Amino acid sequence: MNLKENLISLKNTFANPSCTLVAVSKTKPKEMLMQAYEAGVRDFGENKVQEMSEKAEQLPSDIRWHMIGHLQRNKVKYIAPFVHLIHSVDSLKLLKEIDKEAKKNNRIIQVLLQVYIAQEESKFGLDESELKALLHAPETAKLDSVKIVGLMGMATYTENEAQIRSEFRSLKSIADALKNETLPSNVSLQELSMGMSGDYLIAQEEGSTMIRVGSAIFGERNYQ
Repeated sequence: MNLKENLISLKNTFANPSCTLVAVSKTKPKEMLMQAYEAGVRDFGENKVQEMSEKAEQLPSDIRWHMIGHLQRNKVKYIAPFVHLIHSVDSLKLLKEIDKEAKKNNRIIQVLLQVYIAQEESKFGLDESELKALLHAPETAKLDSVKIVGLMGMATYTENEAQIRSEFRSLKSIADALKNETLPSNVSLQELSMGMSGDYLIAQEEGSTMIRVGSAIFGERNYQ
């Protein structure tokens, strides 16, 4: 397997060349991440705090680390010093914890709010009414060490491309509608993180600005 060739062939298929590629490196050894780094990748996505923290200590400091997995509040402190973007914020409590830990580290941490768009029980996220309530909550506006820079969503795991497209389109529609509302100064909905190895092309066609791709770069995941 040639990682550089995988990356070139992947980018050649992009419907939107300006879309940010987050290389999902969970369970992959640091040697493999370095191959991707040497091929030009700077955005890496992990879903476990401990694994991301260990890799961040051992790999180049200019890597932008993306937390893409479900994040527990008691784990925020471990990634607050270095995380670039947290994709999976799904509650005001978690947002407040990120703000608290960001203050301790004299940082402003960028986050995405995770929206539930799939027809699957196993997915996390806010529904549209919860999303609006969180964005308009007086407490949200007071958080000056977090910046909400967009939304994230995961489509249903299905072969039905029309369903996937519809789910991504619904998230883009929600994002567009929110841009017409008066939002707090710490909210700037620029990013739309949607699309993975199996559906990133559809996601890009529906307006994704950031895709999270693992197996198309690194090969099939080692399940642990």
